Amino acid sequence: MSFSTPLGQFADICRMIKIEHSVFALPYAWAGAFLAAGGLPSARSLIFLTIGMIAARSFAMAFNRLADLPFDRDNPRTQNRPLVTGAISKGQTWAFCGLMALIFAAACACLNSLCLWLSIPALVFAAAYSLLKRFTALCHFWLGATLGLAPLAGWISVNPASMPLTPVLLFLAVTFWVAAFDIYYAFQDLDFDLAFGLYSAPSVYGPETSLALAAFSHAMTSIFLLLTGFAAGLSWPWYALWLGISLLLLLEHRLMRPQDLRYVNTAFFTLNGIISPVVLVGVLLGIYL
Repeated sequence: MSFSTPLGQFADICRMIKIEHSVFALPYAWAGAFLAAGGLPSARSLIFLTIGMIAARSFAMAFNRLADLPFDRDNPRTQNRPLVTGAISKGQTWAFCGLMALIFAAACACLNSLCLWLSIPALVFAAAYSLLKRFTALCHFWLGATLGLAPLAGWISVNPASMPLTPVLLFLAVTFWVAAFDIYYAFQDLDFDLAFGLYSAPSVYGPETSLALAAFSHAMTSIFLLLTGFAAGLSWPWYALWLGISLLLLLEHRLMRPQDLRYVNTAFFTLNGIISPVVLVGVLLGIYL
């Protein structure tokens, strides 16, 4: 039985915002909070950080569906999305965006004044990604930076008085990590993007250059994760897990072939869904051992 809400069926809402993809950003936000606290943050910080992260991500995904609706109707890959099929209306989606924005701002207010002041710019930054594909192939890196805000948000939720190098390095690692797998994901829409004049790395630079750009981004991810450990003074478990993450990134790159996309979901979701929790575990073990 599907739970019905004024904004649509709950299952349709979860499909619209791809709730399962929360695994990408949330562990980085928690990692930022643990690094800022040098251990276990307060329960209050973790609770409202989690609420804020889920709300911000839900807002960004719903806004993305609204912005992409003219294209999603014509793209065979996206024609079953709830907003396209009418399972959720545009009015319901706008209302959902407004509700998530309010929840996000309220969660930020419960953390500290800096989080509250930054809440609206953060929402605008997240929403802007949805429009960039119309103008520039740098959209992948903008999406990366949007998710890269997670460790910064985690840090200032605990320690708003300072912003040292550690969370900035983790921000850069996440930015390049997300940009790489978003480039991989864009291979699915190469022909569509070319036909409709949309700017993705594969449609602008071609498959081979895009693969090289993704490989470069993965290399930067590995470097910045290593530097994060140095800056935070993490102990040996972090470096052991960093090596494992680097090998997973290499495997991800080896799986991707523009001519054969059978492994795109493995590369996009399965492997990347492993990496972010491993980063969190590495931070915890690096702090406590």
